[in-house]
Amino acid sequence: MWDDAADSPDRSVAEHVRRYLATDGRDGYLEGGVTNLVLTVKGRKSGRCLRTGLFFEEDDGRYILVASGSAVTQTHPAWYLNIVANPEVGVQILGEPFTARARTAEGPERERLWRMMTELAPVYHTYEARSRRQIPVVVLEHI
Repeated sequence: MWDDAADSPDRSVAEHVRRYLATDGRDGYLEGGVTNLVLTVKGRKSGRCLRTGLFFEEDDGRYILVASGSAVTQTHPAWYLNIVANPEVGVQILGEPFTARARTAEGPERERLWRMMTELAPVYHTYEARSRRQIPVVVLEHI
């Protein structure tokens, strides 16, 4: 289902994803000193499969993402809007592809996971300071 995915329109992200997939993550898993996965989503408007590379952390068998976008954006990234509309996603971590269900963490769970993710990637504090929105924290669970 996820094999015909289109890469991110951001050239550096698309190149990262291509390297990651071509090497089963040997090149790209630790990008920017942080663990990365490849996320494939179904476009909420186009219906096409779209993929991107994202920082992640594991939490009790689940995988945690931050929908920060860039440091200056005031809107949620497209991949996040797509998972809200279509929560079944494709994930690849190293050489292991699997299907997961995505959901947005809320309340105390979000706060705990946010702290965990800002320890992993302190740049999220900068993004939070520059944004007027609450940055979503996403939980991926194997299906």
